[in-house]
Amino acid sequence: MRQSPGLRRQIIQSLAVMTLGIIFLSVFGSYVFYAIAVTYLPGSISETWMPSRMEMIWIVCTIAAALGMSLFVAVRLSRRILNPLNSVAYSLREVALGKLNARAKMDQDTMGETAQLVSDFNAMAERLECMTREREFWNAAIAHELRTPVTILRGRLQGLAEGVFSPNSELFEGLLRQVEGLNHLIEDLRVLSLNDSGHLELHRVEVCLADELSAVIETFAAALDARGLKLKLELDSSLQVYCDAIRIRQVLIALLENARQHADPGELTVRLYHSDDNCYLSVEDEGPGIPDAAASYVFEAFRRVEPSRSRKSGGSGLGLAVVKTIIEAHGGHVVCQPSGRGGTVFVLFWPIRQV
Repeated sequence: MRQSPGLRRQIIQSLAVMTLGIIFLSVFGSYVFYAIAVTYLPGSISETWMPSRMEMIWIVCTIAAALGMSLFVAVRLSRRILNPLNSVAYSLREVALGKLNARAKMDQDTMGETAQLVSDFNAMAERLECMTREREFWNAAIAHELRTPVTILRGRLQGLAEGVFSPNSELFEGLLRQVEGLNHLIEDLRVLSLNDSGHLELHRVEVCLADELSAVIETFAAALDARGLKLKLELDSSLQVYCDAIRIRQVLIALLENARQHADPGELTVRLYHSDDNCYLSVEDEGPGIPDAAASYVFEAFRRVEPSRSRKSGGSGLGLAVVKTIIEAHGGHVVCQPSGRGGTVFVLFWPIRQV
């Protein structure tokens, strides 16, 4: 698409064309008029400083033509400048009244900076509308995630207070699990909000990442084994990585918890290796896999591949969003792709050294 000339250039060109047109009309037109008058109507030319009737008609016609030309250029130029500005002003008032779907209109005559203004305003309005929808979605999702554990806690505590339930270790362990779930949800929300506000800080040091990950895997081993998941570790123990070890452990916890909740019983492979100047961490299961369509949004907050199934198995839908946030804060990327064993492999990579 050919870029439209700038507004200043358009104005200069229009005024220059109008001026040249009027000069051409006055000079060349007068030359033609007197040439015809002298040849065919010699008596119509005045011999004094006062113009004759014929000359007065020519002067009036020339002035009228010049005014018409000026008016045409002025109307056309003002319409091309003011129409998009008025459209933006009207849309701004609509947005101020809460109509976030308002958009400024841009016709084919809109030019230069005014076209860019309309385009930028529409992009801003679309982003604002998207952010508003996202905020409403987040508010509803957070309320939904908080409702279940809070309801359970309230019911159990009220039963204890009224003597319906008898205090025992099993009941207290259940309450503790609900509190831990709330704590994980709050921490995940805190990480995402810090990232959105640009205040997610990383405390990077050079560590043997295999040792850090081994501690996490040892903690999760019993829970994974109870789900029928057999761990296979391929960790490069010589790899020294400059990273925030606590955040990377948080990433692996989220991936292992995701596998514990959703993966079919089988082998769960955790790999840590390097290629070129990047550190790679991957977690691979043997099923059931994630559809290709879902792989594009699986790292978005509160997005589940199978909402009904996720409700049964637990999880807030924030774990993988936190994974993406932390890895991107390290200057890396996350990838979700099918594995060769019918399951899913999550691949995370980031620079070994600080960029």
